[in-house]
Amino acid sequence: MSVSRRIPALPVAAALAVLVLTGCQGGGGLKDGGPATDTSSTPASPSATGAATSAPATPTTGGGKAGSGPAMPKGSADPSAADRRVLCNGSNTAVTVQAVPRPLNHMLITVKNTGSKVCDLTYYPVLRFDEMQWAPAARKETQPQAVVSLAPGESGYAAAMLSAADGSGEGGTTGQRLTIAFQGVTPNSSGGASAVPPLPAKGLYYDSSLTVTYWQQDMDDALGS
Repeated sequence: MSVSRRIPALPVAAALAVLVLTGCQGGGGLKDGGPATDTSSTPASPSATGAATSAPATPTTGGGKAGSGPAMPKGSADPSAADRRVLCNGSNTAVTVQAVPRPLNHMLITVKNTGSKVCDLTYYPVLRFDEMQWAPAARKETQPQAVVSLAPGESGYAAAMLSAADGSGEGGTTGQRLTIAFQGVTPNSSGGASAVPPLPAKGLYYDSSLTVTYWQQDMDDALGS
């Protein structure tokens, strides 16, 4: 009787330079939206009496090489290992933004990993509406304990407070284009291609109160921050 094989489940406060942002946004907006080595053991020998047994035979250990688990294929590597991870950016993700009713005057940013490797969302998104010459501050209290990592198909989140609910913000205006820049492994460094997600037809109103959260693994953590 062969032992079944199981493969384990694979499972920015200064602004980035405006030139980096504008240089990376040429791609346009993103839409809203080896097999395991055979470790089968030699079939167990029948008992001396020739009688069948209803329980699976246990591989013998005397002189044998049977292990306690399936062997990893030669040359294979854990896709989540640090040397196989990449940075999440506009080239390997789909980025969407949407205004949300709660919290008031907030926008949710969603980044979905569309690549084939685990990618890391480092620090926080750098937002730039139209030709604005300043970058929104990040809310330090929202920094997670670990870097947000996305397996292929998974999504990460951040939220932005667009304007002050009490009207204390200044210089209010409506943005018609939003560029989102990604950071690298060190703060304020470039993480690669930026994203220009589509905005609502009427744009998004913001003022000097504009701030953003760090990337979060969970939507509720982003909106609740």
